[in-house]
Amino acid sequence: MTIAPVPRFYLYGEPQRSVAEGFVHVESLDDRSRPSEWTIRPHVHRDLNHIILIAQGGGAMQAEAAQVSFAAPCLLLIPAGIVHGFTWHSESSGHVTTIADSYLRHLIVRDADLAPLFAHPHAVALPREEGATAQSIIARMAQELGWSGPGQRAAVESALLSLMVLALRHAPLAQATRPGTARQAALVARLRERIEQRFRLREPVSVHAHALGTSLTALRQACARVAGSSPAQMLDDRSLLEARRLLLYSQMSVAQIAYAIGFEDPAYFSRFFTRHVGQPPRTYRAVRERPQP
Repeated sequence: MTIAPVPRFYLYGEPQRSVAEGFVHVESLDDRSRPSEWTIRPHVHRDLNHIILIAQGGGAMQAEAAQVSFAAPCLLLIPAGIVHGFTWHSESSGHVTTIADSYLRHLIVRDADLAPLFAHPHAVALPREEGATAQSIIARMAQELGWSGPGQRAAVESALLSLMVLALRHAPLAQATRPGTARQAALVARLRERIEQRFRLREPVSVHAHALGTSLTALRQACARVAGSSPAQMLDDRSLLEARRLLLYSQMSVAQIAYAIGFEDPAYFSRFFTRHVGQPPRTYRAVRERPQP
């Protein structure tokens, strides 16, 4: 089986280009899904995040190597840089809200409670009445985006924040953002950004703590409370994510993948991968290349 590179798009099907600062976009789920026969193939957006409202129907989301099933009403949250794709039920309806990564980071700096919301791709189930609330918020945001009246930017941001708070308050991760953890959430957000930039260097956690101006103890406590993980596990998870991507979407050898993500010894990388994933890299690739019945 030939493993093709993951397509990188601006919006789905559109060539990659620079994202304007403050970019927010709303479109109907139907706009791109119906022409694609209700299947959105795995792809990635370098600088764009999604909040997708499923108002009717449901389907399955592929996020990296995971499969997430969902049913209306719900919100799907997909961070920038995550390989994702969808198969919708044909009767599904809803809206896709897309946010520039730089703008999202600006909002998170202002309110760190929002940081865990885009820590990983996930589905947030909504009560029926809150599904209608989400539809109303998105309709208001789409209306504001369609004209240039006074206060448009503030109105769009108000609606966007309302949608994010709605997701936050119904997500299981909401308990991680109880009062008193805002500073810790901001620290974990900074760690995630640093890991994204430097995970291939395989730096010790102590180096990250020093660069972030905090102690190892404080960093471990923040990660445990906000992310439910340790800094070391977060580093390992990012390396494993990249390894899975390269195994699934490239033709690089296992040794080449090991070197690409910062391992000096391919044999050690294979043991590392097997310990965390439960099967060697070659087996992981072969199983997922095998045609499904």
